[in-house]
Amino acid sequence: MQLSTTTNSLDAFLQQPNIETSPAWEFIRGQPQQKPMPTLFHSRLQRNLVNTINNKTEAYEAIQELRCIIPPLSPVPDIVVVKSDRLGNQDGPLQGSPDWIIEIRSPDQSTLDLQNKILHCLGNGTQIAWLIDIQRQQIWVWENQELPLVFAGTDVLPTLDNISDLTVEKVMAMTQQR
Repeated sequence: MQLSTTTNSLDAFLQQPNIETSPAWEFIRGQPQQKPMPTLFHSRLQRNLVNTINNKTEAYEAIQELRCIIPPLSPVPDIVVVKSDRLGNQDGPLQGSPDWIIEIRSPDQSTLDLQNKILHCLGNGTQIAWLIDIQRQQIWVWENQELPLVFAGTDVLPTLDNISDLTVEKVMAMTQQR
């Protein structure tokens, strides 16, 4: 699949025919960028975390790989959690920032790039963000505009409306859960 790498505006990017191919394309810093292909542990964690969150609340919905339109960016976070009443009956991308964004760092992915994407979302309405680093067994958490805190081991992770009592150990165990 080909995508024009000369696309330099969000509107032009969103008109490209193949931005939803797997892995998805994002529009970051004025440039189209294809996300890395997820690994086995990444995919398991993504699926299991979405299921865990969705089983704990009806007020919010966790969704994998949902395109967000947050001008001038169009990120496709690993997981977005959105208040259910914000999700309409029309198919398409999420207009605006998710309430909670979760990114899982792939081994070849830049932590700085992920943090910049998270900060953009936080600056546009996201309330909480997680950056999960499977290799380091850590989760960085931003709440609103506060500096991030790093959680590990048995630390209980902050969530929206106390959706879950997840610890870092429980989240990391999801990489092995079938």
